Amino acid sequence: MKSFALRVPVVCLSALALTHCGNDNPTAPPPPQVAAVTVHAQDVPLTRQLVGRLSPYYSANVTARVSGVLLDRLYTEGSEVRQGEALFQIDPTFYKTQLDNDLALLAEDQATYVNDRVTAQRNRALLPVGSVSQQTVDNADAAERSAAAKVKADEATVESARVDLGYTRVVSPISGIASQQLVTAGAVVGSSTNDTGAGGTLLTTVEQIDPAYVNFTISAADLITLRRAQSNGSVALAQPDRTTVQIGLPDGTRYDRVGTLDFSDVAVNAATGAVNLRALVANPQHQLLPGMYVTLTVDLGLRNNVFLVPQRALERDTVGAYLMVVGPDGKAVRKDVHTTDSDGTDWIVTSGLANGDRVIVSGLQNVHEGQAVMATTWQPPAAAPAVPAPAAASAGTAR
Repeated sequence: MKSFALRVPVVCLSALALTHCGNDNPTAPPPPQVAAVTVHAQDVPLTRQLVGRLSPYYSANVTARVSGVLLDRLYTEGSEVRQGEALFQIDPTFYKTQLDNDLALLAEDQATYVNDRVTAQRNRALLPVGSVSQQTVDNADAAERSAAAKVKADEATVESARVDLGYTRVVSPISGIASQQLVTAGAVVGSSTNDTGAGGTLLTTVEQIDPAYVNFTISAADLITLRRAQSNGSVALAQPDRTTVQIGLPDGTRYDRVGTLDFSDVAVNAATGAVNLRALVANPQHQLLPGMYVTLTVDLGLRNNVFLVPQRALERDTVGAYLMVVGPDGKAVRKDVHTTDSDGTDWIVTSGLANGDRVIVSGLQNVHEGQAVMATTWQPPAAAPAVPAPAAASAGTAR
């Protein structure tokens, strides 16, 4: 028993010694697995996210041009009307009477003119035989001319009365959608709102909203930056008539038609420090309503020779933005980059990368600079499958 007790510690010590010797040369861990994407310089759209407000293509006030009692509204509020279509009827009684009176005066003066013309012609025929004096002929000619002038004046008066009578039927100046009436039947309307005669009673408005305008602004500083970038070749700005605008509706959906820039102001707004811009977009279904605020993606041209990098690959620290790249020797290399904009799910990198760089996208948490890595090709995640709509409930219940 004593011999056995002595051998047990010896065996244990031997086992410990062997274990210690085995840890002198531990096996090196394998390089971390990463996924990388190879990037190449390319031209990508130069876009800006802005906010705009819609306005009608045409907008016209429908006002009373003569005074009187409003008899009737002849259109359906909110409906489309055509140019020249009657919208309101003002009592025409006074203006019809005035026209009839002016027509009677015209007829009277026309009769006088005919009589004076006949008298003048007769006197001119008698003058050579000495039956009338030259003074008589001259007086007859003067009377004829005066009567002719009076007829011309009467004709103008009749035309004016006819125009006033026509104004009692208020028509739409443009084609569009007629708004709510602002004055009801039975109210007295006037041709002027003040002593200066400016304006008239506003009855309604008509707006043409197909196409529609989108008004927006861009800061003067941003515009200067873009033009400077164009001069050094970093960007290529599109011509104004080729600058497109994609509209985002208030519910978050995209409008299915693209607008085109049609106006750019030549001056900076002193109050906002921005340049006013306007785009024109088709609106056949009248989805775009005047006064509505919308988001805009404005395609201003192209960015030249930039890199698209998945957003998850970009990291930042106190120095700035950087990417980890697989070097030629298979080791991770840090590259400081410059980026300010994105394109979908990618960052737009304008400097810091070279053609053919292999940017590490996944596995970054296990990588540090100078470490050897095992790189595979990164695949973007597949889009989530659409959730099928629930089956419609049966019309009847089985019994």
